[in-house]
Amino acid sequence: MLTMIRAIVRPEKADAVLAALMDAGFPAVTKYSVAGRGKQRGIKIGEVTYDEIPKTMLMSVVKPEDKDFVIETIMNTARTKGKGAFGDGKIFVTDVEESYTISSGVKENGEEAKEA
Repeated sequence: MLTMIRAIVRPEKADAVLAALMDAGFPAVTKYSVAGRGKQRGIKIGEVTYDEIPKTMLMSVVKPEDKDFVIETIMNTARTKGKGAFGDGKIFVTDVEESYTISSGVKENGEEAKEA
């Protein structure tokens, strides 16, 4: 079974994470612009509170044996100030039961590929 990794990172860190994944041999990533908040509940500047902060979501599907390496690569690249800070992001990991390549019609379940 394949593994989907979705990482929500600071927008200014997204390109560095993409480059680190590319250098590590994981070029297949989908990038989304998203907005949200975590434990910090937004940010207050003066009298204005911004409760939805711009973030970038990076999504990649990898083999289970590559999961820990990819997560470590993302964490090490996306973390700020050495030890990290509020708002650095979050990583979500889920199993992918199957996937399909539209152009070829190939169905892949992580262990074997066959014509759909």
